[in-house]
Amino acid sequence: METSNYKPTKFAVIGAGPVGATVAAFLAKGGYDVTLCDVIPSLLEPALERGIILEGVDNLQTRVTRVTTSVDDLVNDPPDVIVVTVKATALPLIASALEGFVAEGRYVISWQNGIDTELVLAEHLGRKNVMRGVVNYGCVPVGPCHIRIAFHHRPHFIQELDPQSRDAAVGICNVFTACGLDTGHTDKITDMVWRKSVMNSCMNAICAVTRKTMIEITIDPMLSDLVDALIKEGVAVARANEFSLGSDFYPYCINYLKNAGNHKPSMLQDLEAGRRTEIDFINGKIIEYGAQAGMPTPYNNMIRGLVKALESK
Repeated sequence: METSNYKPTKFAVIGAGPVGATVAAFLAKGGYDVTLCDVIPSLLEPALERGIILEGVDNLQTRVTRVTTSVDDLVNDPPDVIVVTVKATALPLIASALEGFVAEGRYVISWQNGIDTELVLAEHLGRKNVMRGVVNYGCVPVGPCHIRIAFHHRPHFIQELDPQSRDAAVGICNVFTACGLDTGHTDKITDMVWRKSVMNSCMNAICAVTRKTMIEITIDPMLSDLVDALIKEGVAVARANEFSLGSDFYPYCINYLKNAGNHKPSMLQDLEAGRRTEIDFINGKIIEYGAQAGMPTPYNNMIRGLVKALESK
């Protein structure tokens, strides 16, 4: 493990959904001061009383230090690090609310799905104060602050946007790792984001439209052909924009998806709950970067249109 002079002790997690509750639980288990923030009070209440429960491939139960429904509380009593886990659709509002948080030694991590989420934060907070994470666990809500971890493929990764913040990024990785949320520092976070987003662009969106789990998609010949077409289109766009996915990325995707479980990805969970999805930050970004490279993206255009139509209902 690389050493660092940055040793944060006080954290806040914005978003008490499955992804946020999971990172808050690991940090709290590690003995850190953790504030869990969400606009829905009922999501927060168990985090103080009963504690956050994780079950599945990880099992623990722990209480956070405090909860709040207001981002302003984090600005008025600032932690060292804020981990943003809300859906990407909420980022402009969150980023604007956090402008008063910015100061030397304080950092905000985009711990989210989607392409360019960190750039939305950096537009408001400055690149020096923003980091990007790649998250490699899948989780579903059992109830408020009660999460089932379907898979956990350690490690996760973090990178600073500004080289001046490298030591801080390494320090945060060390804290996460010590808490059991093994996290490594990288200088290739954008490539990693694209690798994950290309996989999400096919399986997430098709599950959302069909209301099927991942394993149900993989055993359906027609739907698995559509998955294959979306992967190839995403790979072509990434490479046209000079993102490095690796020479083995396509077979890696196919093998990874063959082992998909009976799991509902987050986009399907969002539609079932009547929430907006992150389609614009996943398939929408592939479309955007395709246009930038002069490359048509008919499969991504089609699936984004279908998901947006379901959102409108």
